[in-house]
Amino acid sequence: MGGIVVISVLKYKKLPVIWEFMRTTNHRKIGTLYILFGFIFFLRAGIDALFIRSQLAVPNNDFWVFQFEKYNEVFTTHGTMMIFFAATPMLLGLMNIAVPLQIGARDLAFPFLNAVGFWLFFTGGMLFNIAFFLNSAPAIGWTGYAPLSTSLFTLGVGSDFYVFSLQISGLGTIFTALNLIVTIVRMRAPGMKFTRMPLFTWATLITAFLILVAFTVLAIGLYLLMFDRMFGTKFFHGPDGDPVYWQHLFWIFGHPEVYILALPAFGIFSDIISTFSKKRVFGYPAMVLSIVLIGFLSFMVWVHHMFTVGLGPVTNTIFAITTMAIAVPTGIKVFNWLFTMRGGVLRFTTPMLFSLGFIPSFVMGGVTGVMLSVSAADFQFHDSHFVVAHFHYVIIASTILGIFAGIYYYYPKITGFVLDEKLGKWHFWLFLIGFHLTFFPMHISGLNGMPRRVYTFRVGEGLEITNLLSTIGAFTMGISMLFFFYNLFKTHKKGEKVGNDPWDGRTLEWTVGSPSPEHTFTPMPFVEETDPFWYAKLRRERIKTTKEHRASPISRDSILPFLMTITLGFMSFCMIYKWYVPAIILGAGVFSFFVIRAFHDERAEHYGKEQTDDE
Repeated sequence: MGGIVVISVLKYKKLPVIWEFMRTTNHRKIGTLYILFGFIFFLRAGIDALFIRSQLAVPNNDFWVFQFEKYNEVFTTHGTMMIFFAATPMLLGLMNIAVPLQIGARDLAFPFLNAVGFWLFFTGGMLFNIAFFLNSAPAIGWTGYAPLSTSLFTLGVGSDFYVFSLQISGLGTIFTALNLIVTIVRMRAPGMKFTRMPLFTWATLITAFLILVAFTVLAIGLYLLMFDRMFGTKFFHGPDGDPVYWQHLFWIFGHPEVYILALPAFGIFSDIISTFSKKRVFGYPAMVLSIVLIGFLSFMVWVHHMFTVGLGPVTNTIFAITTMAIAVPTGIKVFNWLFTMRGGVLRFTTPMLFSLGFIPSFVMGGVTGVMLSVSAADFQFHDSHFVVAHFHYVIIASTILGIFAGIYYYYPKITGFVLDEKLGKWHFWLFLIGFHLTFFPMHISGLNGMPRRVYTFRVGEGLEITNLLSTIGAFTMGISMLFFFYNLFKTHKKGEKVGNDPWDGRTLEWTVGSPSPEHTFTPMPFVEETDPFWYAKLRRERIKTTKEHRASPISRDSILPFLMTITLGFMSFCMIYKWYVPAIILGAGVFSFFVIRAFHDERAEHYGKEQTDDE
């Protein structure tokens, strides 16, 4: 595949485009890179899922080489890639593209840092994937549970690849979250109060705060695990350590991560349902409050992943109640989406279909989540396929359907094209049918006693039909992706560009060109209400503008973010193999790039000119 890419690049003379994107700090281009590489990693993780389902299609199967330890590697890479290198970055990509445009900002607050954040994610993802080619893929599950992940039980370097790649990409995610917080707080257009922000921007703001706390906790856990593995400390095993410490640290990160994935999707669905119902979103204040409440409660529930650890009935009961409580704000959002559509003028476009498919699917995942929150019942469900079915219902229904809805919706702002509607609907229906066919039978498999993380089952255990149905469903989802690829090919081959507002949108992003230009909002829009573009169109007026200035970031091309992060990647590779001398030299190289950055400001030539443009 790499060879095909290289030949295609040379044949179609795309080297200048690659060079441009390697140096860019523009939010739309960075967002496009996030989505592109997130999608590549999504495909890798999806192929892993097909390997898993092929192995589990029939009892006593010995499909290809994917049994025993290889099966452990496949489900580890599947989960890790999906969570850290596919779902999270694709959402960050949509935030990068849409949020500055929704609030009338010209870019993220720190364009250089934005590029550093992306290249850290890219470097972490590549480091994780390299392990496969070195026959060193980790085999510890996406949770990396200690003591299995310590050097006591996993002697090879596979777990080190897990630690370093997650550490690097997580650092990039934290940088991007900081950038988004400052952008939303400081860069909103004049008049755009917090109470007038689109719900996707609200969801992004709360998600960024969650990332800031959750990924920092994960980083701490990974550092401790690194010291256990490489320098002989015993935080997670031995007489002075305890593997439960890892579980606490991981799930303090891990449960908010579910909402880090779900909340941005909630925001996307809110904007799409409002647009294609031709109605203002129902209960805007309640929608905002529920986002905040979900964000807060997401840090109060991590122990429900640990009911069987032995923390005691009082602790289990407290966390069972907080887990159930999170259903309240979530339920408010579901009813408000339904009330938004009630009496509206509905248009069943592809983004709208993905949004509509999300609602019942997510509710099903939520109901099984409440079942799992009953700690006594959780002792029965724990580590069974029932749990696998639950979290796939929650994450795929919210995040993956949200990402597809967002890609179809914002594709004009990314490329200037609208994806083909007919192929989009084929993609949607096959994916949705395949999704339910895969994961609904897993509830029954789990209730019939099938544990997770096992590579086979025996004849006569009552698991044959449900596993076969799940495998058929997984391949149906895979086939649906072929329609998406053909849609991309056909749309770009047809080459019909669209105008600023192909969906009859409501918010500021639909006032700028498609694809969005690098210098937008000159002069600055003045916002007096929510959905300002929609109401301006109803009044047959243009959006009001002002000469009032807001802080204006300046994006300038720079190769430094790429060099910094790639060097850091090589240093991490040396650390994994304990080549300390080259690691020190490369570490000095990373430091030298910081020094160069300190004395070189690529924005200097632009000082003063941006203000002149406004005037």
